[in-house]
Amino acid sequence: MDRFTRIYSIVIGIIVIGALAVWIGSAWKPQVWELDQVLEADPLVSSYPYRFRVVSFENGVATISTPRSFDVPAYRFLAIIHPNLTNKADNDPEMIAAQQELIDHQKRAQGLMLAQPQVESVEWELDTQWLAARGISVSPTP
Repeated sequence: MDRFTRIYSIVIGIIVIGALAVWIGSAWKPQVWELDQVLEADPLVSSYPYRFRVVSFENGVATISTPRSFDVPAYRFLAIIHPNLTNKADNDPEMIAAQQELIDHQKRAQGLMLAQPQVESVEWELDTQWLAARGISVSPTP
């Protein structure tokens, strides 16, 4: 192997090792995994058709995924997990009950996080991947 090829191989190796270290560092989130386990272990939260999960934890703030926001009204999400609600009006008693069930599960997930000593507050993040996988496109909020 000539000198150029050897130096080139070493530089490429260092770049690959550096990229691997950055990737492992960004993917290694034991606190997130621990908090996510709390949600999965709760029978009420884990029984809901949508899987609430902790997506990040920084500076005492746990961010939990949610299937609804101001951009995606609850009725669009609820029609996916409860197909019988597809053509129901917003004020239909079944739709109202399903919305209340969603609220109850979100409050439960939030309460479980706030009960953890390291968590000071909870934020919600729209689960755009989950929605996109089910045919709901979400335009980014400006």
